Amino acid sequence: MQCRENCGACCTAPSISSPIPGMPNGKAAGEPCIQLLADYRCAIFGDPSRPEVCDKFSAEEYTCGTNREEALYILTHLEDETSPINTGLLKRKYQ
Repeated sequence: MQCRENCGACCTAPSISSPIPGMPNGKAAGEPCIQLLADYRCAIFGDPSRPEVCDKFSAEEYTCGTNREEALYILTHLEDETSPINTGLLKRKYQ
């Protein structure tokens, strides 16, 4: 699957803990990346300064859905389910 135009959900929904040019401490979940352009493209796509986690992200229907709104919903849900607060609860629940 190719990234869809005018989406940028992967640059907004998830937290990124590694440094991003212009965001040395990464970014919080739900916060648009400073490198996200007005047309939802990445200003540093293909640049070696782009975080590895961004470079390795691959658009797939199970993470991106069929439109921007679905992608934001899915990625926000995944972020929430894997946050340290929730993973601690899950560990206790299934021990």
